[in-house]
Amino acid sequence: MKNINLLILALFGMFVFQACEGPEGPQGIPGEPGVNILGTTYEVEMDFTSANNYGEFFDFTEPLVDGDALLVYMLEESPLAQGTFGWRLLPQTFYFDEGILVYNFDYTLEDFSIFMDDSPIDFSQLDPYYTTDVVFRVVVVPSDLISARIDYTDYEATMDLLNISDDDFVRIEPKK
Repeated sequence: MKNINLLILALFGMFVFQACEGPEGPQGIPGEPGVNILGTTYEVEMDFTSANNYGEFFDFTEPLVDGDALLVYMLEESPLAQGTFGWRLLPQTFYFDEGILVYNFDYTLEDFSIFMDDSPIDFSQLDPYYTTDVVFRVVVVPSDLISARIDYTDYEATMDLLNISDDDFVRIEPKK
């Protein structure tokens, strides 16, 4: 009899606590439902020349928060399907008979640079494909997402996860 009473009490307790709700959370950001985790996004087109020492500096439109990360993607023709382009995460390496070409970047809280890393290759002898009108997309990832397990090399998946569309990229010019 004790076991039956205990069973009935346990079932009653489950039904009572099943209907309970906790306190309502804080009000979210006005606008569309869901979380907006979009950082700042930029697009730059640049030439790599001896006059700019094969690199350029750019100012952020607003300073980064300490701990934010920067992703830089280069628009690159697919080696598998000529005429098909995709975005590849920097640093990006190309191998030539003369040596290795590496596009790289660095950043501070106020600005960033995109450049060709030191190499034995004579950059002035490169095909214009590698030096003229090269397009990059720059994504600031908010510091609270840094620990998230994201494959940032997959451009499309990263843009989907961060809710970034082509319209979100702001075209900026190099520092003068």
